[in-house]
Amino acid sequence: MHHAKDGDIVKVHYIGKFSDGTIFDSSADSEPLEFTLGQGEIIQGFEDAVIGMNPGDTKRFNVTPEKGYGPRRQEMVLQVHREKLPPGLDPSVGQQLQVHQADAVFPVTITDVSEAIVTLDGNHPLAGKELVFEIELVDIV
Repeated sequence: MHHAKDGDIVKVHYIGKFSDGTIFDSSADSEPLEFTLGQGEIIQGFEDAVIGMNPGDTKRFNVTPEKGYGPRRQEMVLQVHREKLPPGLDPSVGQQLQVHQADAVFPVTITDVSEAIVTLDGNHPLAGKELVFEIELVDIV
């Protein structure tokens, strides 16, 4: 039987949970996630867990922030005066925007709104979190 290794295209069903058991993502109602091992297409901790599996194998594992979406970085949180926002924008907590800096575009989430200031968070929503995955290697293509 063929073990999953770098360079293989794999198909995986997964359930992603926080350490308290709350599900944040799942492929249960969709096609399996397909990616190439060793290409950095997914977080390192997930990829590491798939290496060595055989089709049909299942596994439960934890992913630390360092092998997931990184630590939360306070320098990625910005406070912006409302007048600096695009005209006509009615900011609300949870709203996602794109910030343009130099030659890059960064997604941010509004985390606080006051009369004068809007707080933007550029951290990935899963940054700083310990993640728990249950996976099944469906196929090695």
